[in-house]
Amino acid sequence: MEEIEHNLINPKQLNALALAYMGDAVFEQYVRHHLLLQGAVRPNLLQKTAIQYVSARGQAFVIKIMLADEWFSEEEKAIIRRGRNAKSGSIPKNVDVQTYRYSTAFEALIGYLYLREQKDRLQSIVERAIEIIMEKQKGE
Repeated sequence: MEEIEHNLINPKQLNALALAYMGDAVFEQYVRHHLLLQGAVRPNLLQKTAIQYVSARGQAFVIKIMLADEWFSEEEKAIIRRGRNAKSGSIPKNVDVQTYRYSTAFEALIGYLYLREQKDRLQSIVERAIEIIMEKQKGE
């Protein structure tokens, strides 16, 4: 199998929706790993639980808290703005436009950090995002 070369892609030149596409997959992989480490192994339960993390509502909730807590550098904020302002051809029926845009912003940032190979920063943001969702679940 051919090894994937990340350095052929310049994330700064990618469209925000392409970054979000990558970020969606990366974040879902982190969430799945987290859930397995928590001992969740039944497939239907895994999927149901994962949705709380990877849904547009969950991601929008996370990024709004992290923005309020000033978690991001200026470079990261610029990527978040690009993701939030990206014009998608369609918006899911079960979520409002603003929520969808913040979700896209979160995914774009994750994709950007992944493609820039900023593993430590990516890890810290994902860990904080998971903590925020877990705190929210406890409060419900």
